[in-house]
Amino acid sequence: MVLPEDPKYALKKVDEIREMVDNDLGFQQAPLMCYSRTKTLLFISNDKKVVGCLIAEHIQWGYRVIEDKLPVIRSEEEKVRFERQKAWCCSTLPEPAICGISRIWVFSMMRRKKIASRMIECLRSNFIYGSYLSKEEIAFSDPTPDGKLFATQYCGTGQFLVYNFINGQNST
Repeated sequence: MVLPEDPKYALKKVDEIREMVDNDLGFQQAPLMCYSRTKTLLFISNDKKVVGCLIAEHIQWGYRVIEDKLPVIRSEEEKVRFERQKAWCCSTLPEPAICGISRIWVFSMMRRKKIASRMIECLRSNFIYGSYLSKEEIAFSDPTPDGKLFATQYCGTGQFLVYNFINGQNST
């Protein structure tokens, strides 16, 4: 975990990784809401390469994704294809949240190996000292189609919390 008060060389490396992650996720080079309140988790492989990155920030509110009813789907592959293509929306009613995951990324060749889940588990136990966050206290920034599939699987529901990391919110 890299924190804002860590040495400058570590923060510079995190910035380089964030730029690469943003490009891979298709983000514009969007600034973090409040850099001094972010926590970055890096997943380092045995051969000392960064294969996962999670950037989280303190937030106050999230908005519940409104889950559509799925049509009758025969296979898991059809379900994934449908989920990737459909539009989605969220409630306008804010719900309390503590942690916003502005980015979560895993190197394409290392996906489906529980790396993202392990990073979130680490985040949940280290985001606030002495506290373990529930899944209900975490919100995801506007997820990519694969990110939405991941959040649905991780949270156990398609009605997880989202937040807008660009517009930001008042920090707690």
